[in-house]
Amino acid sequence: MAKKPVETIAVVAFDGISPFHLSVPCMVFGEDRTEAGDARFRLLVCGVEPGPLRTNAGFTLTVPHGLEAIRKAQIVVVPSWRDDMRAAPPALIRALQAAHRRGAVVVGLCLGAFVLAEAGLLDGRPATTHWNLAEAFARQYPKVTLQPEVLYVDDGDVLTSAGTAAGIDCCLHLLRVRYGAEAANRAARRMVVAPHREGGQAQYIERPVPAAAESDRLAPLLEWLGRHLHSPHELDELASRALMSRRTFTRRFREATGTTVGQWLQNQRLALAQRLLETTGKPVERVATDAGFGSAVSLRKHFVAAFKTSPTAYRRQFSQETAAA
Repeated sequence: MAKKPVETIAVVAFDGISPFHLSVPCMVFGEDRTEAGDARFRLLVCGVEPGPLRTNAGFTLTVPHGLEAIRKAQIVVVPSWRDDMRAAPPALIRALQAAHRRGAVVVGLCLGAFVLAEAGLLDGRPATTHWNLAEAFARQYPKVTLQPEVLYVDDGDVLTSAGTAAGIDCCLHLLRVRYGAEAANRAARRMVVAPHREGGQAQYIERPVPAAAESDRLAPLLEWLGRHLHSPHELDELASRALMSRRTFTRRFREATGTTVGQWLQNQRLALAQRLLETTGKPVERVATDAGFGSAVSLRKHFVAAFKTSPTAYRRQFSQETAAA
């Protein structure tokens, strides 16, 4: 079976860029390889301005490509933008518009969403950005349906994310959508980050109790749940296991994970179903049972709602690609 063609990803760099933001798509896509060791993507970092680019960390970068690299790309990533929110250069706006018209996926991470909005690519569409500048974004781009609380938004051919680590989540999500859960899990293990956080989870915004502290307290329970996704779980039972009242447990679970207990369990079960469909030959009925959905009918309902494809079609697409790789 023929291998899937190597996709080109153009990552836009600019004078004053944050090295961390630039590194996010480079780490997720630039180092990703198939099981056979072949590069899955051809990653091109392209500069808005010619010549060496300064970073906000005090050192300079030599970027080998100009904006012409965007013309070759199936995916274009704007990993951030300047904090003073100055307008993007017209050449960049035109390049993004042209890429979108010909069918490329365009991604705006963190403040990169401002550039996509300036290009008109988010008009009438849902999007997110860093919570600290969400109000400014809403005022500046009222035609965009802003979702300021979430980690990332996938609207098909346009994706946006909140700040910093949410950019990793968004890129891993895109890798998962195009190449399956196992490819995304391998990238996450390499980077030592969580393999899957749903875009609908909340951004961590100035919580009175640090989310990390709550996550540490709940870590044993979350680990246990991960090993027992096949079993049904009652909220009172979980609260008792965590040595909390139901009300306290519910509140602290959301503070730690950014979502509800029920939604977290469903997300984890869907991720497990993806892995089983990709990496095993178990019948769909057995996958449904092992992942905690109880029946193939229930699995199909939730799977189609989440991924817009059936478990059987998902297996056919990604298990064949894994074998071909």
